[in-house]
Amino acid sequence: MLGTFCCLTPATLPLYHYGIVISIMSLIMASLIPRFFKPPEQSFFLFGPRGTGKSTWLRENHPDALWVDLLAPDIYRRFEARPERLGELVAGNPQKNVVVIDEVQKVPAVLDVVHGLCEERKDLRFILTGSSSRKLKRAGVDLLAGRLLLRTLHPFMATELGKNFDLDRALAWGLVPLISHAPEPKDTLDAYANLYLQEEVKMEGLVRNIGDFSRFLEAVSFSHASLLNISGVARECQVNRKTTEGYLQILEDLLLSYRIPAFTRRARRATSTHPKFFYFDTGVFRSLRPAGPLDRTEEIEGHALEGLVAQHLAAFIAYRGSGEKLFHWRTRSGSEVDFVIYGPRLFWAIEVKNTGRVRPEDTRSLQAFSEEYPQARTILLYRGAERLVRDNILCLPCEEFLPELHPYRPPEY
Repeated sequence: MLGTFCCLTPATLPLYHYGIVISIMSLIMASLIPRFFKPPEQSFFLFGPRGTGKSTWLRENHPDALWVDLLAPDIYRRFEARPERLGELVAGNPQKNVVVIDEVQKVPAVLDVVHGLCEERKDLRFILTGSSSRKLKRAGVDLLAGRLLLRTLHPFMATELGKNFDLDRALAWGLVPLISHAPEPKDTLDAYANLYLQEEVKMEGLVRNIGDFSRFLEAVSFSHASLLNISGVARECQVNRKTTEGYLQILEDLLLSYRIPAFTRRARRATSTHPKFFYFDTGVFRSLRPAGPLDRTEEIEGHALEGLVAQHLAAFIAYRGSGEKLFHWRTRSGSEVDFVIYGPRLFWAIEVKNTGRVRPEDTRSLQAFSEEYPQARTILLYRGAERLVRDNILCLPCEEFLPELHPYRPPEY
């Protein structure tokens, strides 16, 4: 069956149907890989970008649930016209105490019905998935605060893939299950951004000018793994600053990007307060970042590597649920540490270098951070093969660190 799918590309199928085919392939191939995600016992929202495996995980873990798939056009039309239909479905299936609503943002009004059912039926457990919070927020819905917990599903972590993890492949195509397990990852990756542009941005009318937004997606890719300069991005894509801020909010609402704030706790030195910008997956960054004769390959590769580490740390923190948060650190004098994990149980400062050997200048920022915060464990990640300690800084190969990063059994550095 997979051989039949392999000949299908965006050129041979309409985009929507190509997405369905690739989703089926991803379901078949990714379902064999256990995920670190641990659900709460009560009702919850499960958010994550498309293709991260939310539906796959739910169908494996709740095969007998009452399922409402709002991506299916006929089901969407019925619930858009009558959200109260959910109550009728629940009443007609009293033996089912788990209700899954897939892509709930398609019909935000259904949350009012969920709220009422939560009041009436204490035995019901709702699991609501979403790849966008924009329509939910725009509709003024409070996400059922206090009744449904918020959880997120991320791209694969290296530890989930085990021996199948390949750093070079991850840097090229990313770790979104929909893409990384496709027979033709390049074609699927190219179609991924278009899927969002067509189905989320254009069809939902999120922007007035789809051309401006497409230029913005490319322009902001130059800010990946860098301090975010909104005015600079606005000039690059030839729109005003306010429009650019709106575009950034759309990206974040669609869960395609995030910002990492600056670490400023008890700072004695003058520090920058600007956040760093990241696309949620390094493969998505690579697909949107243009490359030409004026672009340095090592710069793109370095940003891709930093982004890959960032998405691992974001998943690591989310799955742990122990209160840690992710920051970056930069002084006004130019010392910079890529990542700071700070929380009740961990205090790590991590610098990422796309180099095969550790040079004295590679550890200077970590030394400066250690002087400011001697309690932190300082770690340098690089592309070499040796595990070293220099100036009390642990230097680890990326190919060793990422497969060791387990949310429930973190390495004792």
